[in-house]
Amino acid sequence: MSFSDFSAVYIYLVPVLLIAFFHVRSRRKNTAASLALQKEAIEAGLTEPSSLHPFIDTTKCLGAGGCVNACPEEAIGMIGGKAHLVNPTVCIGHGACAAACPHNAITLVFGTEKRGMDIPKVDPNFETNVKGIFIAGELGGMGLIRKAASQGTQAINTIQKLKGSAHALDVVIVGAGPAGMASTLGALENKLRYVTLEQESSLGGAIFQYPRNKIAMTAPVKLPIIGQVNMGEISKEALLEFWNGIVKKTGIKINFNERMENITKTDDGFLVKTNKQSYDTRTVLLAIGRRGTPRKLGVPGEDLPKVVYSLIDPEQYQNMNVLVVGGGDSALEAACSIAEEPGTTVSISYRSEAFGRGKPKNREKLHALESQGKIKVLLKSNVKAITKDKVFLDHQGKIIQQSNDAIIVCAGGILPTLFLKEIGITVDTKYGTA
Repeated sequence: MSFSDFSAVYIYLVPVLLIAFFHVRSRRKNTAASLALQKEAIEAGLTEPSSLHPFIDTTKCLGAGGCVNACPEEAIGMIGGKAHLVNPTVCIGHGACAAACPHNAITLVFGTEKRGMDIPKVDPNFETNVKGIFIAGELGGMGLIRKAASQGTQAINTIQKLKGSAHALDVVIVGAGPAGMASTLGALENKLRYVTLEQESSLGGAIFQYPRNKIAMTAPVKLPIIGQVNMGEISKEALLEFWNGIVKKTGIKINFNERMENITKTDDGFLVKTNKQSYDTRTVLLAIGRRGTPRKLGVPGEDLPKVVYSLIDPEQYQNMNVLVVGGGDSALEAACSIAEEPGTTVSISYRSEAFGRGKPKNREKLHALESQGKIKVLLKSNVKAITKDKVFLDHQGKIIQQSNDAIIVCAGGILPTLFLKEIGITVDTKYGTA
């Protein structure tokens, strides 16, 4: 080989080698980051997705990476040149990853082989096997705002064909999250006789429970009366402001702090009983999400206004004595965020001997604030009674009392699956299937 031939090969070979070098380095870096995120999720026990999520067939995946770029929640990562669901619990089921995969390696499924997910069976119009009862949104496994709103609208379009019955109402809508709001707008647009019930004091459903500034929506949505809303990514605060603006603009009515307790079948309709009254209706639309009813402590004084079941804004607890109850991430995050507010005195009570369910970074932050004297940790403790200005706890067998202005109970919720079955709705358990 002549010198000129060698030089030509060298000129072409060097760029190829450089490209290969940077590709391998980037791949190793991405793998390391994804493995770290996966390890953190596994150590925290956060390995089971809560709703619709991607199943990635690694035999079909060729490592294009489109799914990673399409996932704003960073639930998917690359390990060894293959896509993996590395942070399952943050997945919200929008399916952008599946649409972005050029090799059809992603299928959207409910549940996993280890943990089944109960999904009520509905027809294409979102009517259950109990004729006249419809389900839309997160309860049916669709946590994405756009899809929940679309389902609520489609259900109302079916219900409007039944309006004008002898019943007092055409529809009772239960829940004021995205599906419930879209349904209510649809009911108003179709001039239906409706009542919308919301057990909380504010609309927004699960969105209302998000931490401050959390991104709440990542796709445009079409709403009755309002039309196409092209928001893209939006914070929780901005989205709630948008929903509240819709209420003022349209005049839709929502019965806040009214909790549905039972649904009884009548001849050709239903009697919906709440904590305040009963409603005679032709149909019912359940848009209650999967949070269910907050799990309560069952102790004297729990009905006091100072007891709530989620943290909305830490600032409201400035200069107050606060007790947080629970051992999961929501409890740890609530305690830490309140402890950073000026003038607060914070305790966290948990029945077990360690915070095994929390993410490592939340546990580390809690321990740091505890060592600084900003949080008092009461492991192996249970609340026994609550008064206007005190709380009594059993702490390792001894009754102690604390001055108290507010209590946040982060004990999860009672899922509505049993209720659905009791009123006759068929519920399928999905183990990693569509």
